[in-house]
Amino acid sequence: MIQKRAITAEELLVLPDDGHSYELVKGELSMMTPAGFEHGRVASQINYLIIQHVRKNDLGVVLAAETGFTLARSPDTVRAPDVSFVRQDRIPPKDQQHKFAELGPDLVVEVVSPNDRPAEIEEKVQEYLEAGVRLIWIAHPGTRIVQEYRPSAERRDCTSSDELDGYDVLPGFKCDVAEFFE
Repeated sequence: MIQKRAITAEELLVLPDDGHSYELVKGELSMMTPAGFEHGRVASQINYLIIQHVRKNDLGVVLAAETGFTLARSPDTVRAPDVSFVRQDRIPPKDQQHKFAELGPDLVVEVVSPNDRPAEIEEKVQEYLEAGVRLIWIAHPGTRIVQEYRPSAERRDCTSSDELDGYDVLPGFKCDVAEFFE
């Protein structure tokens, strides 16, 4: 039996460009399928709403899709959420910004695509929570529902008539769920 060697975050960062994007899950490459039009539109809208609030209040930095975060080591896991936020005091120093940040962002947003399996989404949520992510929004364009996850709290399913709150992660942020899908 041939045993495969786990890939590290550093090796992922320097992989030759083969036209695909990858995440690293427990040392194994996981190819990311390009997003469909609706997915991109919703992710862009969410990014826009969060950026407006973060810039106005000088809270930190909002990052776009394909920004990798090293969530775990030995074996390494690197995830690239659709939208993420890192508060000001946690932004890596300039000389470390060329690599994957070794931290769980403060906020992660994932937009669900038609081919995403519920078990995969749940696995990502657990990885994010274990890495210290304090607020996770899983946006479902098909049903216009946002699932909210926070450490030590039950999942909250928010419909278009509900309001999302940034809590102490994005202080002062309030947004109707419907705005995510406009």
